[in-house]
Amino acid sequence: MAAAEKTLHWAVDKWLAPTPSMPARVVRFCHRTSQRYVCVEALKPEGLLSIFFFRHGDGSWNVFPPQARRPAMNGHRLAAAVY
Repeated sequence: MAAAEKTLHWAVDKWLAPTPSMPARVVRFCHRTSQRYVCVEALKPEGLLSIFFFRHGDGSWNVFPPQARRPAMNGHRLAAAVY
């Protein structure tokens, strides 16, 4: 599935399957530049279900956070500096 198709609405429908009698609602969100997430709750027959959805750099929404950028070393530049 393309990232453009993984909207927040699509993710909520997939994971919570809200209905008119059991709607889902946003209870918490963060829209910082470095991190964007939304917590959505839905009342189910088993009880209250809360899921965090995270926005990825490609615009898709997932239940797992985007991978953090980590420092990386470039071996070619390091080798050139030694000689």
